[in-house]
Amino acid sequence: MSGGTGTAPGAASGTAPGVTVRVPAKVNVQLAVGAARPDGFHDLASVFLAVSLYDEVTAAPADRLTVTCEGPDADRVPLDRTNLAARAAELLAARHGLDPAVRLHIRKAIPVAGGMAGGSADGAAALLACDALWGLATPRATLLDLCAELGSDVPFSLVGGAALGLGRGERLTELPVGGTFHWVFAVADGGLSTPVVFGAFDRLAEGRDIPVPAASPALLDALADGDTTALAGTLANDLQAAALSLRPELAATLAAGTGAGALAALVSGSGPTTAFLVKDADAATAVAEALLASGTCRATHTATSPAPGATVLRAGTPAPGATLL
Repeated sequence: MSGGTGTAPGAASGTAPGVTVRVPAKVNVQLAVGAARPDGFHDLASVFLAVSLYDEVTAAPADRLTVTCEGPDADRVPLDRTNLAARAAELLAARHGLDPAVRLHIRKAIPVAGGMAGGSADGAAALLACDALWGLATPRATLLDLCAELGSDVPFSLVGGAALGLGRGERLTELPVGGTFHWVFAVADGGLSTPVVFGAFDRLAEGRDIPVPAASPALLDALADGDTTALAGTLANDLQAAALSLRPELAATLAAGTGAGALAALVSGSGPTTAFLVKDADAATAVAEALLASGTCRATHTATSPAPGATVLRAGTPAPGATLL
């Protein structure tokens, strides 16, 4: 497989017969983590919210599978078959007996290795884009099964909105949300490996009884009511202590955001991106500016939630004569 950076021919101009899918980042407003299972995974109760920070993946006909990428930290995105977008194309093609000959171009806005499911989002987007490009009309239940094969967070990237994820996080129940929530996300230098963070969680939990993870009823009520203040009082991330043990400087970022008026702060997923729940759009702007001025992060994003899941923005004609294996 080959790849590179820069805009794929036709991706920006819209002249190529391709399909572009937009896909959101996520924040875990609750991440309850159980003890390690025999298979090495952990049972989770993860309350996902999709936020209005998006990647876009364009799938276009090609002679072979290639991946290109542009955007912040594009140089940190793998362009080989370890990329979840590439794996998604291969998995979908194998399910339908096709040759995965496609060019995938990723426009990044979601932080890379930042705990906001950027890689998972690209996998879900590629799955939907290739399905449309190849004219497959794969049933949604099958797409969700393929998402679960790709990774624990990929199904939610397809679904969006709000959902409770059980098991590894892949078994989803969609949740009602009664209003709009405003967020600021602070991007740290470098990334954190999710397996490494879970390893730190296991070390910190050694010798303790770890309860079976369950969603907080108060948090679910706050989401359903659209009550920002109530939600702020229920945010929780069982991986936060592990992430802070690996990146202690994140504590200063959390303190800077709350000191600037955020109602609540937490590490997003496995980190190192930090998330700040704020009252409204004006507060989001003020907190974002204060975080940048504090020097404790290298970039900030404001966003709202919930946001729709993977969505086709532009669809060309399905590729003629998709090659059967």
